[in-house]
Formats: sequence, C-alpha cells, structure tokens
Amino acid sequence: MQLHHGLGRTARVLVLGYLLSLFAMALADGPVGDHVNELHGHLDEYNTEVTWLIDQVEAIVTTYEKKGRKHAKPERLVDHWEAVKFHSAIESNDIALYANTWQALFGVREAIEAEQSIEQVRTAQRELEQVLWQSLGAVKVAARYQDQGLLQEVSTRKAVMPSRVLIEIKQQLDRVVAKYAERLPEEAVAIIEETYATRFETVEDALKALDRDLVEDLESDFHVRLPRAISAGESVDAIRRVVDTMHGNLDQARSLLKSTER
Repeated sequence: MQLHHGLGRTARVLVLGYLLSLFAMALADGPVGDHVNELHGHLDEYNTEVTWLIDQVEAIVTTYEKKGRKHAKPERLVDHWEAVKFHSAIESNDIALYANTWQALFGVREAIEAEQSIEQVRTAQRELEQVLWQSLGAVKVAARYQDQGLLQEVSTRKAVMPSRVLIEIKQQLDRVVAKYAERLPEEAVAIIEETYATRFETVEDALKALDRDLVEDLESDFHVRLPRAISAGESVDAIRRVVDTMHGNLDQARSLLKSTER
C-alpha cells in the first residue's frame, strides 16, 4: 500500500505505527467488533464511553474516600473498561497506549486495594484520565487516515485449539526473558504487548467463564507486573521469577481449557 505523497514525516510515522499495530491485531480474535473498521462513525460513541468511564472511576474513588476499600469495589474498574467498545478501538490502533491504559487502571485499583491515601489515589486517577483522553485522540487520528483510505481493514481469526495458544504464550514469555537478558528491554515489552493482543485475548473470554480470578491475575501480569519489573531495571532472575509465576498460571488455565476440548 502506498501512502499519499502529501503526507508529512510525522503523519507517515503515525500511519506506520498504526499499521504495525494492525498487523499484530490481524492475528487476534479478541473482542474486536466491526466498528473498528468504521471509526469515524463511532467517534461520538467512543467519546461518550470515555466520559462514562471517567465518571465510573470518580464514583469508585469517591466511595473509597467516604466509605473505604470494601465499599469502593475497585475490581469493577476492569469490568467497566472491558464493557465499552472503545476498549477494542484503542487496542486495534495503538497497542502501546492500550497497555498504558491497562497499567493506569491497575494503578488506581492497586492504590485503593493497598488503602493508600486519597491523595495518592487521586494522582493515579488523574494519570488514568490523561491516558484515556490521549487514547481517544489517537483513535481520532486513525479515523482521519481511515477515511482517506490509508489504512487496511482490521481482520480477526479464531484459534483452533485454545489450549495450544497458551503453549505459544509461554514460548513468547521465554522470548521476553531472552530479550531482556540481551539488554533489549524495549523489544521485551513489545513482545509482551503483542503476545497479549494477538494470543491471550483469543482465549480470554473462554477462560473468564472458567476462572475469572485467574484471568485477572494474568491480565495484571501482562499489563502491570512484568512491564513494571522491566521498566524498573530489575535483574534477569527477577524477570524470570515473574515469568515463572505466569507460566504456572498459564498451565492452570491450559488444564481448564483442555477439560472443555475433550
């Protein structure tokens, strides 16, 4: 596909980044609806969803401030995020921002679950709001390029054997450790993001029906624990320990899935 000659360097970089994320998503079968191929027609809906998400976060934080952690139910943050179409719109446009959104969500959740001060929780809340608006901006840019015919259609496919996908995920996580050991942390994080988007999400819904808590643990591993350990520059052994924990959870998930494939 040829980009229009009139595009400047910045625009070409944005389009290239978008196409790279689409290439990754073309292998996935996560919760990606037809709306991602008609972005412009859904921008108002995405905007409404972002506003709704921010309101839901505010309600949870306010409840925490007034009544404490138990009443706030911070685990609902993930449910709210996964309930909106915007979730897949940003996922299919910018994997890095998608990962940042997850990390920001868990930042608020973990702050409440750790019963941190309301000031600390509010700081995490502001960071989440910032990344949500930033993500909406990225989707608007993508919609403009999509309208100009510069972007290919997003397609998805289903994995034949979900339990096999989990084996592939374990192999990819081993690659993460290898890249980190080679002192290539950015490549390691890129593998994490792509593995989540193109593999884990293909089996996520099936796993949720079997063990929702296990899925939430794995999501936290993908979006928070492992990327955070890498960004903190922890030792290779420390990264391996996180991956080993993920391997254990993935083995448990595989056993659950295999029981449904018989």
